[in-house]
Amino acid sequence: MPDPLLQPRPEGLYCPAGGFYIDPAEPVAQAVVTHAHGDHARQGNACYHVARAGLGLMRERLGEPARIEAYDYGEPFTLGEVRVSLHPSGHMLGAAQVRMEHAGRVVVVSGDYKREPDPTCAPFEPVACDTFVTESTFALPVYRWPPMTQVVDELLAWWDDCARRKVSAVLFCYALGKAQRLLAELAPRVDRVVHLHGALLRLTQLYRHAGVAMPPTQPLEENARGAALAGELVLAPPSAAGSPWMRRFPNASTAFASGWMQVRGNRRRRGYDRGFVVSDHADWDGLLRSVRDSGARRIYVTHGDGDALVRYLREQGHDALPLSALGA
Repeated sequence: MPDPLLQPRPEGLYCPAGGFYIDPAEPVAQAVVTHAHGDHARQGNACYHVARAGLGLMRERLGEPARIEAYDYGEPFTLGEVRVSLHPSGHMLGAAQVRMEHAGRVVVVSGDYKREPDPTCAPFEPVACDTFVTESTFALPVYRWPPMTQVVDELLAWWDDCARRKVSAVLFCYALGKAQRLLAELAPRVDRVVHLHGALLRLTQLYRHAGVAMPPTQPLEENARGAALAGELVLAPPSAAGSPWMRRFPNASTAFASGWMQVRGNRRRRGYDRGFVVSDHADWDGLLRSVRDSGARRIYVTHGDGDALVRYLREQGHDALPLSALGA
């Protein structure tokens, strides 16, 4: 029998009893969207249901004409026969898990999440359920995140070293979520100006409007280059690496902030001078902790290295399956 709460379809994960999709890949009538990253929040849906904390980012992503219904975290609403609520996932500003309740059964779809503290968003909230659908982006034991205080120490030491050598420190990071988290982590430690690539400006402004404290920032001026940027920290999206934009930094030291930097070979292959381990996804221990905290009898795994996590969970006695097995 088809599951009334979970059904993979070409458009995305469908809830038949509620008549809605979660983070659909194609346009649908009713979409519950976990957060504003482009692989989750896509244009073209007739109606979006989102967490109020991320409403500004959603409007930026989807455009003003989009019909968006926003809810406080934990506020229940009804779609079809299903009682739905959104709960913090700790991934980024406004990111949410989706709780669905129908006929006495509770299913939680995690979306993207992490368990480490983050000054830009509400922390992950464990939600008890019968079935837990978890992401698995970094689902290998090699991925265990260092304390953020250690990462910030390393970043500041690199910036200071660049200043001594009179070269620019160009730090590549994802434009939405990662850049703002790095700025917020720096805020208690420095009051120096950080220069921003144009792709980060509007998104960073939206975080400031949401009350996130950051150090002073300024746009990287079109003509700024060379000696004028010696010793300065510049944040830019990964797409700028290797582009003509980089010609203004002839002797820059480059770095990338990502969970993928946990594996040193990734840094070498991508050609960065430094790698800082900063992720907005759960590491191996965070994934296992979240499965335990859910109390779920069944675990579905999606979005990443699911086979390794499924195998481990089954060895530990959990009823775990890849999401692709649902209804197969």
